[in-house]
Amino acid sequence: QVQLVESGGGLVQPGGSLRLSCAASGSIPRLNTMNWYRQGPGKQRELVATMASGGSSNYLDSVKGRFTISRDNAKNTVYLQMNSVKPEDTAVYYCNVKFFDPMRLQDYWGQGTQVTVSS
Repeated sequence: QVQLVESGGGLVQPGGSLRLSCAASGSIPRLNTMNWYRQGPGKQRELVATMASGGSSNYLDSVKGRFTISRDNAKNTVYLQMNSVKPEDTAVYYCNVKFFDPMRLQDYWGQGTQVTVSS
């Protein structure tokens, strides 16, 4: 069983910074993709950033240049550094990991952490 535990959410002023962490435990293959999603009030869940175990990453257009995803494979931990945050970044942020085991796609989620951007 895979478990994901997020931390680091909270209240931040516009223009400020916040760092989210997600620690994964359980049986996770070396080849996997770790992701951050978010769901704002009244909005659908959207993919914010993704990073494969090899290091390649992609970002939602609206966060490019402001957010940075990184991971520590030895610790099975993924981070999301959020800089120059805006009120529209307010959302519940979810950590996600995807991998094939061995032929079936496995998809696990954290419980979410609230990020509120407000003055």
